[in-house]
Amino acid sequence: MSTILIEPLTAEAFSPFGQVIEMAGANHYPINGGMTERYHDLARVELGGVHARPLISIFRGQPYELPLTLKLVERHPLGSQAFYPLSDRPFLVVVAEDLSGVPTTPRAFLTVPGQGVNIAMNTWHGVLTPLGAASDFIVIDRGGDGNNLEEHSFATPYLVRHA
Repeated sequence: MSTILIEPLTAEAFSPFGQVIEMAGANHYPINGGMTERYHDLARVELGGVHARPLISIFRGQPYELPLTLKLVERHPLGSQAFYPLSDRPFLVVVAEDLSGVPTTPRAFLTVPGQGVNIAMNTWHGVLTPLGAASDFIVIDRGGDGNNLEEHSFATPYLVRHA
């Protein structure tokens, strides 16, 4: 079993897979008579296919423990998928590039409080992986006609752990 070492989540490291959703470094400005600060355009919602529409949901994920045995990744060929935690607990983000229809060696990123991710359309990724305790997430993804889920099971699982 190959090992994947967990990396810190940064916008630069994650850029091949989508965007990091965070206030740090974001374009922001006051609205509502100066009583609200708007952190603007943090991620690109991608919608493809027939009758596409954005969905806003809340997911409640059960916790995982590290090290993690990674057996499966999935992708959504018709839309991006954004996850923003409703708590300060970290979560693990596993992603992989595509090579002729199959994922390459995955990478794993660990969030810090205030970070979420928007996984780009058609990007291989692991399932929602909260750590330590059950966690709620705002999720923005695609609804509409068509099959928007592909899964890939690894012939040999990966072990995901801290460096």
